[in-house]
Amino acid sequence: MFAVTATRFDADDPLNGLTYGERPDPQAPEGWTTVTVKAAALNHHDLWSLKGVGLREDQLPMILGCDAAGVDEDGNEVIVHAVIGDPDRGDGDETLDPKRSLLSEVHDGTLAQKVAVPRRNLVPKPAELSFEEAACLPTAWLTAYRMVFGKAGLEPGSSVLVQGAGGGVATAAISLASAAGYRVYATSRSEDKRERALELGADQALESGARLPERVDAVIETVGEATWSHSLKSLRPGGRVVVSGATSGQVPPAELNRVFFLQLSVVGSTMGTRAQLDRLAKFLVKSGVRPRIDRVLPLERAAEGFAAMHEGDLFGKVVFTP
Repeated sequence: MFAVTATRFDADDPLNGLTYGERPDPQAPEGWTTVTVKAAALNHHDLWSLKGVGLREDQLPMILGCDAAGVDEDGNEVIVHAVIGDPDRGDGDETLDPKRSLLSEVHDGTLAQKVAVPRRNLVPKPAELSFEEAACLPTAWLTAYRMVFGKAGLEPGSSVLVQGAGGGVATAAISLASAAGYRVYATSRSEDKRERALELGADQALESGARLPERVDAVIETVGEATWSHSLKSLRPGGRVVVSGATSGQVPPAELNRVFFLQLSVVGSTMGTRAQLDRLAKFLVKSGVRPRIDRVLPLERAAEGFAAMHEGDLFGKVVFTP
């Protein structure tokens, strides 16, 4: 089968390690199954993998990709949940399994014609969603869903700031929060991305670091160092910042005086459960919200999508079709 593979690491130019070519069809051990991939989405996780984050040299070559929608061995249209963890934990949350991994961290990923996954990781794809739309859900959209509805503690009528409009998680968070009726503020350095954030449902889109019209109940934070201080300053007393990434750096000043004096909460969030992925898909059907797709490319042109993500020239998701 044709696949896109990481064959070496390069922290400065990650695309140097991107390789195309034929790979053996996946073998499904007991409890696993094989999915014929109809669409697969790109994530920053794939770029980090090419930089050597989360992978070791002795694991190469590794087929990249976390997200996919396709057809299982019984002909069912499915979405692949990317978290490989123990679903039988007492708390029912496989993302809290200390031994969890994502596809392409331990097992070959989804940027291929076929992928092997645990049978329990398959979620039915609603007929109302295209394969391309469904492929966007398992990482960025699921992360945003968990942040907005599971971690932020928001009630109807709440306000939320989404930092870094344009990225996959940020665009998903804007869409989901708007569909839920929250007042949504978004920030970006790019005027074009601010305009697009308004199209997604943001009430206002401001330049990065700009003062908001009001202090918000929660901040959706994926940028890290560049926006951290602004996130804390934008919260009302008792507000909450939910963080799932740090693309601009992971060691901002903590500003602990602000945190304790205003009784702010800092909450970490990673991915989401299979049950949350199922609810997310159903929410999209009910609400009419759909993932913003920046471009769809054949898998043979995957380097174009990787380059666009590396350069930040995206608004929404890149989707590949094998």
